[in-house]
Amino acid sequence: MRSDVIKKGIERVPHRTLLYATGIPKSEMNKPFIGVATSFTDIIPGHAGMRDLERFIEKGVHTGGGYPFFFGVPGICDGIAMGHSGMHYSLPSRELISDMVETVANAHRFDGLVLLTNCDKITPGMLMAAGRINIPTIIVTAGPMYSGHLNGRRLSLVNDTFEAVGKYKKGLIDDNELESLEMCACPGAGSCQGMYTANTMACVTESLGMSLPYCATSLAVSSEKRRIAFESGKRINDLVKNDIKPVDIMTESAFENAIIIDMALGGSTNTVLHIPAIAHDAGVKLPLERFDELSGKTPHIANMLPGGEHYLEDLHFAGGIPAVLNRFHDVLKDNITVSGAKLKDIAKGAKIVDSEIIRPLDNPHHKEGGIAILKGNIAPEGAVVKQSAVKEGMMKFEGFAKVFDSEDDAMKSILNEEIKPGDVVVIRYEGPKGGPGMREMLSPTATIAGMGLSESVALITDGRFSGGTRGPCIGHVSPEAMEGGKIGIIKNGDKIKIDIPGRSISLLLSDEEINDRLNKWTPLEPKIKGGYLERYSRNVTSASTGAIMR
Repeated sequence: MRSDVIKKGIERVPHRTLLYATGIPKSEMNKPFIGVATSFTDIIPGHAGMRDLERFIEKGVHTGGGYPFFFGVPGICDGIAMGHSGMHYSLPSRELISDMVETVANAHRFDGLVLLTNCDKITPGMLMAAGRINIPTIIVTAGPMYSGHLNGRRLSLVNDTFEAVGKYKKGLIDDNELESLEMCACPGAGSCQGMYTANTMACVTESLGMSLPYCATSLAVSSEKRRIAFESGKRINDLVKNDIKPVDIMTESAFENAIIIDMALGGSTNTVLHIPAIAHDAGVKLPLERFDELSGKTPHIANMLPGGEHYLEDLHFAGGIPAVLNRFHDVLKDNITVSGAKLKDIAKGAKIVDSEIIRPLDNPHHKEGGIAILKGNIAPEGAVVKQSAVKEGMMKFEGFAKVFDSEDDAMKSILNEEIKPGDVVVIRYEGPKGGPGMREMLSPTATIAGMGLSESVALITDGRFSGGTRGPCIGHVSPEAMEGGKIGIIKNGDKIKIDIPGRSISLLLSDEEINDRLNKWTPLEPKIKGGYLERYSRNVTSASTGAIMR
């Protein structure tokens, strides 16, 4: 076993005595050592219930014949970090998480890993580490929260709190309703209720084959989630015994399967950052264009929040990810999964309980998948939009630029009601380098939606969006402004043309004018100097390559 290097041989007497100091019985020393990385924290709703799941994983590992060792990794709640300087740290935390799991797992020579995760950057960070370390690994996502309830209607975080800010500013709701919404929208532990980034990544993880069936959608605090945690702890021992590793599972075809399911669900645009980064660590090349190619062939069959009406609990009770796989049985490529079953066998055995929530391929909500990749003189290396969350009337749009060099300045203008129909809000110097950290723009996009402007105002940025964003919001513009991208030379009043069906985004200026501006352009001074964010800014790559670290 891999752990023999720390527990066998005369030269390992000091190592064994340190292990015995932890309380491990001598009878357990010959069992597989299983590292359990947990991102438990009190401050993230998606993680607050993990102490319970840790117990069931531990029981499962013991039952399966292994011995578990728990260690912690950090987590950031994007919702709490949103709209202020804390969001600079969100995407960079993904790299810290993957590095920490790699460091602890390799330093202690674990035989296998169970990675207990949830939420936006923690899950991709865990998966990146899994591919990089490449020892038997199983992922347990802690599950979505139940929907909130108020006066007979269901609530979710984004649609009923972030967008409520804009409604309040417009006088559409009063103080009492605003307070009621903030008290009721999130009723307890779990990741936020729609197909936002956390739940999208959980669905991607299951579709990749890295978590057990129904793990992605089974609800937090449910007995079903406890059982999945137990079975995952038990199952890791079989993976160790059979030496089934992440790169055996996360193949090129597995990533393509995951992208297809992502497109079918109308998932978060953040997967265009995370899936390539995970693939990179698994040794798989996955160009940005592959997303658009697969999206063009994949019907959007599940109308999930924020653009649609269904919650994660609806998707789960309709049959979960196995039922979605069932719809695409003839399209998907067969791969092994951590469960021991082939992906197509899981799909074949699934039951579709509700054909409105998980529609047939010949009756989709949209003929194409949730994400589109746009290119043009503003974004020669690409930009990303969640087209499934854009109203038909805004799929093609021409408007005049209102330019801001930070999210904070844009937010002030939006709240002061300075944004009018026909505007294209341009937020730049928020990319991976320029942000630094590529902040999510949920506060401005949700406020625009709440003010009733999402069908008359577009937004483009070299930053990114929350999975909860809806409307004509185009992010990941590459190259970013800090790298000399053309988004950096746009001026107030410039005309911008967006054509989502045509996959283009253009600044309507002559080549001569664009070149003249580029020759005169100089970047802004870095917004943050010193510490981790400065190091991150120096080493991070473009959004078009997954914002990985070099």
